[in-house]
Amino acid sequence: QVQLVESGGGLVQPGGSLRLSCAASGSIFNINAMGWYRQAPGKQRELVAGITSSGITNYLDSVKGRFTISRDNAKNTVYLQMNRLKPEDTAVYYCNAELHTYRGYASYWGQGTQVTVSS
Repeated sequence: QVQLVESGGGLVQPGGSLRLSCAASGSIFNINAMGWYRQAPGKQRELVAGITSSGITNYLDSVKGRFTISRDNAKNTVYLQMNRLKPEDTAVYYCNAELHTYRGYASYWGQGTQVTVSS
């Protein structure tokens, strides 16, 4: 069974840091783009950061300079390093990846991990 499993969320004080991880497992031929989305209560899900298979990245304007997305293709894993966190970063963070499996290409989502920034 193909799945994305996230880890690393939690409670952190403003100005603190967290690192999210998302590992893809199962019968995967290869992985195209990977990314992190977030959804705060009462708001739409938004793309926080994305990374292509060749390492090209893009970021939501409000996180530029604070968040860094990276990937380890050997481990089928994508990371999100979040520094100088703000209360407005509080949300459920979801991993997304375009996976090539025996069924073809499809978009997969992780289960979500809660990030709470509060003093």
